Amino acid sequence: MSCDRGYRLLGRTSLMCMPNRRWSGTSYCRQVRCRVLPLTLHGTYTCTNGVVADSRCDFTCDPGYQLEGVRSRTCMPGGRWNGIEPTCADRDPPKIKCPLSRVRVAEPGKLTAKVSWDPPVVKDTADATPTDLTRIGEPSGSEFSEGIHVIRYKVYDLARNKALCKFIVRVEEPLYGSFTCSVEGNIYGAECEFRCDPGYERRGNPTTMCQFDRTWSGVPPTCAAMEITTDVRTSSALLDQFSGKRRLLIIFTPSTDDQNYKLQEMMLQTAECGLHLRQVTVVELLGLPPKEVGRINGKLLDIDVMEGLRKALRISQAYFSMVLLDKRGVDRERIINPTTSEELFSLIDTYLLDEAERERLEKYRNHCD
Repeated sequence: MSCDRGYRLLGRTSLMCMPNRRWSGTSYCRQVRCRVLPLTLHGTYTCTNGVVADSRCDFTCDPGYQLEGVRSRTCMPGGRWNGIEPTCADRDPPKIKCPLSRVRVAEPGKLTAKVSWDPPVVKDTADATPTDLTRIGEPSGSEFSEGIHVIRYKVYDLARNKALCKFIVRVEEPLYGSFTCSVEGNIYGAECEFRCDPGYERRGNPTTMCQFDRTWSGVPPTCAAMEITTDVRTSSALLDQFSGKRRLLIIFTPSTDDQNYKLQEMMLQTAECGLHLRQVTVVELLGLPPKEVGRINGKLLDIDVMEGLRKALRISQAYFSMVLLDKRGVDRERIINPTTSEELFSLIDTYLLDEAERERLEKYRNHCD
């Protein structure tokens, strides 16, 4: 007697037919079965044919876990599984996303800036929420001194897999101005003097001193755009106020309905910050006599001043145009077609800025984003 593969013979291997017409014994084939495999922690398995002979069970792990050991086990004809039971181990590190790097301008009265940020975003495929988060550096909401500060975070999941991220906090000198101190750092007795960029006027005390209680004396100074006096009678009196301090962009249009003027006005709406950084003041000469209007920073100009500007700069009254003057009042560029702010900035950056102004522009460029 023999059984097919996957079956086991129970009883005698041979039988004889007796004189009484009965067999000498009994035999039968029973299907071979292996024991049910135990559940895999953080994983599962699927079998081709349950737990019978030649059935193969393939193991997989949950997201975030990796299989260690054999990938499959087969039920052998002897009723045992081949191989050793595999395990699922957490080998994937958590994911961490730091806040974006940030730039702040120092508060003049403190020479520092308060910088805050949201906690990093942490995720892990194996653990619901990793909680072992460590910061290296000052906490959010701290006062940061001028310079570059690197803030690092690291996080561990339950399996002690680690992830890192970092970002930068950069504190810069006050916008449109700078300061020099007798000693470096917030040290008792240190005295600092504030200066403003050309075209800006200092408001507040020119100097401040670090006091015993670690505060700075006086009212924190600020740098404000220069006050422009429009109550003048000649164009030269107006231009003298800008000499060596500011550049001028003079825009003329014979009519406010002029399509070129309308397009130019629209393109300059978002350019105010960029023009300030490049120390450019806009002067508008709108219309023709007797309904002409001149304005600068919202202030109206005298008719004689407007006429003097047109004559001095030889501005045609027949069509839209723009004249760009440098800080010395020299005519550097004439434009008769609408120009984008990017094209205008490129012209100024290339031909009108000195090296120090270019460095400062690059330093504060992101303030206009």
